[in-house]
Amino acid sequence: MIIKIIIFGLIGIFIYKLVGGKFPSLIKSADEKKLDNDTLVECKNCHTFVTQKESIKVGENSFCSLECKNQN
Repeated sequence: MIIKIIIFGLIGIFIYKLVGGKFPSLIKSADEKKLDNDTLVECKNCHTFVTQKESIKVGENSFCSLECKNQN
């Protein structure tokens, strides 16, 4: 009886993965981390958009360059 349950469970997992199912993970993948760095933020001074990775953060404010940061 237990062997039937294990076999049906494995078949279910196989079918789930076969149709493209993904198991939830607690760890961020490389694509999700890249997406976080590629998120656009608006410069507080000149209102242009830069990626979060390239922006200069001062507290809650984001700036596109040192010139914009110094003008504020």
